[in-house]
Amino acid sequence: MTAVESRPAGVIGTGSSGHRPFGARVMGFVALTKPRIIELLLITTVPVMFLAAGGVPDLWLVVATVVGGYLSAGGANALNMYIDRDIDALMHRTEQRPLVTGLVSPREGLVFGITLSVVSTVWFWALVNPLSAGLSLTAILYYVFVYTLGLKRRTAQNIVWGGVAGCLQVFIGWSAVRDELAWAPFVLFLVLFFWTPPHYWPLSMKVKDDYERVGVPMLPVVAGNQVVARQIVLYSWVMVITSLALWWPLGETSWFYPVVAAVLGAFWLKEAHGLHARAKAGVTGAKLKEMRLFHWSITYATLLFVAVAVDPFLH
Repeated sequence: MTAVESRPAGVIGTGSSGHRPFGARVMGFVALTKPRIIELLLITTVPVMFLAAGGVPDLWLVVATVVGGYLSAGGANALNMYIDRDIDALMHRTEQRPLVTGLVSPREGLVFGITLSVVSTVWFWALVNPLSAGLSLTAILYYVFVYTLGLKRRTAQNIVWGGVAGCLQVFIGWSAVRDELAWAPFVLFLVLFFWTPPHYWPLSMKVKDDYERVGVPMLPVVAGNQVVARQIVLYSWVMVITSLALWWPLGETSWFYPVVAAVLGAFWLKEAHGLHARAKAGVTGAKLKEMRLFHWSITYATLLFVAVAVDPFLH
């Protein structure tokens, strides 16, 4: 019996799900959608709609896209938790998730995830357009089957390629307005693609003992801090350079966006190189300060896409 099999999922905590208060049960289902992650996904969707519209997009379309995006990402996240409930039970960071504590049963989590996935696809098809529906469904299937089932427990490149599912949100935002794809959302797709590893690897460095305990080969588990930090610097440089391509050579923005992108990128690179310098010097523990880059990465993505939304009014 492996370590992952040593504690059955869904039986930790006290009492069965049927004896839990209704309000707590509702919050358990909400938690299955990972609302905080979805916030970031929506931040990268709505600004692209402003860029695609060249100004303020139809507000009803924005609402329909946001609701559909929440249902879609929520369904994928619920299915992810259903599949990972065995290792979630053994990781300190995830041991209080609803499927681990028994607040929501595995069967309920599976049905909930499938239902949200189906409803989101129908929602996009009926209220946005078929292209957005297809992209949404692709993101769900990719996250569940390619990342969660295929990559996560098998390769240290799991986050690199698994992040594609989240990157598809920019295509959904663009296609919701234009009903087609173009080079501009492709550039932003690549920005998020190169952003994802240096965003998540610092967190993985912080909790690598959790991943090592359950046999998930996150890069910090299979490589030393210096190697991870070097990879973070590499991806960071490519990300910052790619972010400027929206201005040149595409010419999709005014002066405002590249200025913001350059300033934000400079701060990012300062943090990334600082982390690499500390790792190279052999610094460990709290003094490594790896979470500084993790927290900054969220601010970076938020402000960069705010600039994407504001720029059309100056272009």
